[in-house]
Amino acid sequence: MPDIVQDPEVLRLLDELTRMPGRADPYPRYARLREISPIVRAEDGALVVTGYGDCATVVRDPRLQHLPADMLAFIGFPDWREHPALRQLFTSMLTLNPPDHTRLRRLVSSAFTPRRVEALRPSIERMVEDLLDGFLDGPSGDVDFVASFAFPLPVNVIGELLGVPAEQRPGFQSLVRDWTQVLEVITPEVLATADPAAAAIRDHLAELVEQRRHQPGDDLLSALVQAQAADDRLTDDEILSNAALLFAAGFETTTNLLTNGVVALLGEPSQYEALGQRPDLARPAVEELLRFDSPVQLSSRLVTAPVELGGITVDEGERVVAYLGAGNHDPARFAEPGRLWLDRTDNAPLSFGGGIHYCLGAPLARLEAQIALPALARRFPSLTLTGESERRDSLSLKGYTSLRVDTGR
Repeated sequence: MPDIVQDPEVLRLLDELTRMPGRADPYPRYARLREISPIVRAEDGALVVTGYGDCATVVRDPRLQHLPADMLAFIGFPDWREHPALRQLFTSMLTLNPPDHTRLRRLVSSAFTPRRVEALRPSIERMVEDLLDGFLDGPSGDVDFVASFAFPLPVNVIGELLGVPAEQRPGFQSLVRDWTQVLEVITPEVLATADPAAAAIRDHLAELVEQRRHQPGDDLLSALVQAQAADDRLTDDEILSNAALLFAAGFETTTNLLTNGVVALLGEPSQYEALGQRPDLARPAVEELLRFDSPVQLSSRLVTAPVELGGITVDEGERVVAYLGAGNHDPARFAEPGRLWLDRTDNAPLSFGGGIHYCLGAPLARLEAQIALPALARRFPSLTLTGESERRDSLSLKGYTSLRVDTGR
């Protein structure tokens, strides 16, 4: 393989992307990396791609697979199955490869159907209006958009879909946030927080699964318990690992989509106004907001057979990181990528991944945003940011833990 750029500037840019403020505004750094080379090498040896075409190849080409869980032994965790946080993650669909992934995806998909998602539309519309009504209940127009809207909406939607009782849903936010730290970096310190969180999530869901086994309802947990294809069923461990994944992904990504979307829209008041006035913009606007500031910024793979990336044949055994947020801002694919353009045509963001690992919950996240953001713009056309916010300090997940807005009333 020809030499791949790993000069001091590349290493500096990649290091900045792992820390604030680089995580807060990664796009200039992505652009500079792309100018230097379409493929660069990180300090830990991983290859990094930033172009749309290469990122698409990474997430779609079957020659690039998720790093197998057994590789955790090489970073000091041969006992990974003894850690609830790692076992729950690395036995879910998110990280498995075929044939295990194929089997689980087929069974879970049989329960998580488009009909079941679309049936939630009236409930989502009602939840959105109720939450926006709540903006008017406080003594002033100052609202934490995360606490008042961007978290309760998706957590209640996915909670209703799965069948998690309403009173239990708020408690999952901190548990999921603690558990998903293992998506960033795995250290003993991280596991000290993530393991008990993952165990608590599993215990909550195990109790609900047992209830559904004896008293099934019209919810996704019941459907997972009953899921069957060609005399194959999900085991209890598979139900719990994938229910935890669906619940966590069901609100984490959507919360980030809503917060990033509102910040982007309020930065372009004319676009925000148009969204409130033109119902036809709902679908393309969500695609553009996914592209403009993706809730998921990167995805990693292992090369299992030679593949071309950045004009270079990459050998088997190489680790590759695709910066999806960079691909979504590639000027070779998107005209004026730094411009928010709600009726952009031929839009195909990489934000939900691709190929066999394309996000199963993407239609639900899109539906929530297509209902929520236009409703917000209609109800509160004078909404503004107050300047007080707290970003999520995360490498792969981009969003806010607190975002204060003024409703303008």
